[in-house]
Amino acid sequence: MTAFTTAIVTAARDWIGTPYVHQMSVKAAGCDCLGLLRGVWREVIGTEPAVIPAYSMDWSEPQGDERLWRAALLHLRAKPLENEESGDVLLFRMRSGAVAKHLGILVQTGTAGSFVHSYSGHGVSESPLSDPWRRRVVARFEFPTEAF
Repeated sequence: MTAFTTAIVTAARDWIGTPYVHQMSVKAAGCDCLGLLRGVWREVIGTEPAVIPAYSMDWSEPQGDERLWRAALLHLRAKPLENEESGDVLLFRMRSGAVAKHLGILVQTGTAGSFVHSYSGHGVSESPLSDPWRRRVVARFEFPTEAF
């Protein structure tokens, strides 16, 4: 792993145990999946690239709008799904036909792969990237390294 990747993985794991709180991004106090990504960005890269407007729990769903995917394309580097590396940002579609609106950070690759994410009822945790989770991944990104 590069120093940059190690910093991403270390930062993501440092958030483990943070409770789930919708729209927050404060380590140990609360965050959602986007808040986790924002917090890791601030710790490793610096100032966030955009101000995040308030969003509801069902944001984008009624319109079928892939808002999170478009935002990821603006601020992260898209990469092929098969190019799995620690530090990747994973975008998940939680059910067929729904918009993609869950994020995680890959911390370990291969058959014992795992990712760090925040979700309701669990907070920030490291989960195995099991086949059911892998099937939900619709896009893979990497953090920009210019600032590192």
